[in-house]
Amino acid sequence: MASKPRQITHSIAMVRPIAFHFNQQTAKNDFFQQKLKENSQDIEAKALLEFDGFVAKLESKGIKVNVFQDDDAIWETPDSIFPNNWFVSLEENTLVLCPMFADDRRHERTKFLGRLVAAIDKPELKIVDYTHYERDHRFLEGTGAMVLDRANKKAYGCLSERCDEGLLRQFCSDFGYKAVPFHGYQTYQGKRVPIYHTNVMMAMGEKFAVICLSAIDDVDERKMVVKEIEETGKEVVDMTESEIDNFAGNEIEVEGKDSQRYTVMTNSTYKVLTEAQRDVIQKSSELIVGDVDTIEDVGGGSVRCMISELF
Repeated sequence: MASKPRQITHSIAMVRPIAFHFNQQTAKNDFFQQKLKENSQDIEAKALLEFDGFVAKLESKGIKVNVFQDDDAIWETPDSIFPNNWFVSLEENTLVLCPMFADDRRHERTKFLGRLVAAIDKPELKIVDYTHYERDHRFLEGTGAMVLDRANKKAYGCLSERCDEGLLRQFCSDFGYKAVPFHGYQTYQGKRVPIYHTNVMMAMGEKFAVICLSAIDDVDERKMVVKEIEETGKEVVDMTESEIDNFAGNEIEVEGKDSQRYTVMTNSTYKVLTEAQRDVIQKSSELIVGDVDTIEDVGGGSVRCMISELF
């Protein structure tokens, strides 16, 4: 009898940046990004301090962190610190290369693919390449676009320019997942605009699911998503929009020493969560809280975006 797929892993990949700054290309639909008044050198220095401190905190809990150092030898890749968008590692000895919205982000695959394959260290790794869909302006940005319930084989996708419904369904067909597409919105400059990545409004643990239900404006879609989560036995932790503005949806559960489960979140998230919300998570998972304020402000992503699981 086949064992149930794992939801979490003890091995992750992270990229230490060299040219981290506000990316105009991704800001077209990532409304979490902010332009700071500080110069680029100061922003980069702060981001590196945050990154190194965060890695040290993860490693202290027995999490295997494979750090890839970025370089500027050929291409500048300002968002390389968020590697979970360009690939998905699956337990079936499979690596999926994902089509990316921003031109300058596509260079990340070229830079880091060799190091990623070496870190996975499987003799017969199967690589499935979806990147040709970029020519058709169709995108599926990894575990940013999809929140995977790996154990129950469901893929949740907040549809946007970076999460094409057809590609979501193709991924599910190729790898035996059930597609759960929906539309999520945030209020930006007084208007409801699509949320660019599913993982800023939703996170999946072994025993719980974090989600901002009020971001799903369509009542029927909202009920459908809740049903899909609850039928797996997971407890729903509902977030407000102001909480996801502080990256409360951008969490990830990983495994550390002695198979201990850890839920990784940012300091800004921890501050806005209620005690009741934290209690649900902490029933089954210890918290790791990282301080990545500069990375969040400039990059528009948080700790989950910085972590790519390796299976």
